[in-house]
Amino acid sequence: MYKILIRPLFFLFDPEKIHHFTFSIIRFLNRIPLISSVFKRLYLFEDKRLERELFGLKFKNPVGLAAGFDKDAKLFNELSNFGFGFVEIGTLTPKAQDGNPKRRLFRLQSDSAIINRMGFNNGGVTEAVERLKNNKGVLIGGNIGKNKVTPNEEAVEDYKICFHALFDYVDYFVVNVSSPNTPNLRELQDKEPLTKLLQTLQDLNTKKDKPKPILLKIAPDLTDEQLLDIIVIVSDTKINGVIATNTTISREGLQSENKNETGGLSGKPLTNRSTEVIRFLSEKSNKAFPIIGVGGIHSAKDALEKFEAGADLVQLYTGFIYEGPKLIKDINRTLLKN
Repeated sequence: MYKILIRPLFFLFDPEKIHHFTFSIIRFLNRIPLISSVFKRLYLFEDKRLERELFGLKFKNPVGLAAGFDKDAKLFNELSNFGFGFVEIGTLTPKAQDGNPKRRLFRLQSDSAIINRMGFNNGGVTEAVERLKNNKGVLIGGNIGKNKVTPNEEAVEDYKICFHALFDYVDYFVVNVSSPNTPNLRELQDKEPLTKLLQTLQDLNTKKDKPKPILLKIAPDLTDEQLLDIIVIVSDTKINGVIATNTTISREGLQSENKNETGGLSGKPLTNRSTEVIRFLSEKSNKAFPIIGVGGIHSAKDALEKFEAGADLVQLYTGFIYEGPKLIKDINRTLLKN
């Protein structure tokens, strides 16, 4: 029903406006008695064999919602009713910021893709914390970044603020230095500044009674040499894993008329490259750390390829928009068959 009726209707409208409209609809429907039970009956697929234990956490199933969809932690409880094993909120910054000027979100329907240049638009970490206090048992990842106006030399302080604010309300952290939509942010992926950033957070983490897992989200555009640096940095700082990958700045092979819009590209054009990065990290590190695979998962087959390449969990974003919530159940069912 989603791909035949709902998606064609939604795709008639501006993608950012329809995103907010969809949030309102989902929130409204879940307030109607028994509707959340209907969503669960339609989409939840639970089986003990789907459970995964990683970095001290138990995931109900290995299919999560990637960061960027519920930036401000406004809908994580309701979204979990679609069958996600975990939800990653953010990217959150210390202070609220509007992000880049609109229009800043573009569908590339011929390519089953999206280009965004949102620019970490969010209401700030403090607002998100207040919503996270109403968590009803959803496993939450907290994706953190820096404000646009914060120079890279002071970026560590922004990440520390978010880390402290979110610590009691998320199950794991994701350090985002790989978005192409905040000026100069990707420079923090260089070996020296990245090591400093991750080590600072890890030092804070180890002082806690119960440290939280810290993961690094990387770009698909890194060279093999840079990926080898990532392996060394993960080992040196002893963070818990990597999310591969964020959006790409590549435009290779695109057909849609919006293909030349600036921003990060997600969706099917990213499928192969994100899998290549997962395989490279897994093989070159000798499976030394967990990997969450994300990028271009539009089918159960796409997800299986990520797992076979070395991913321990996967996340959806653009595939969820194009294929609908049934995709989550399809992946989990296929995993049991295989």
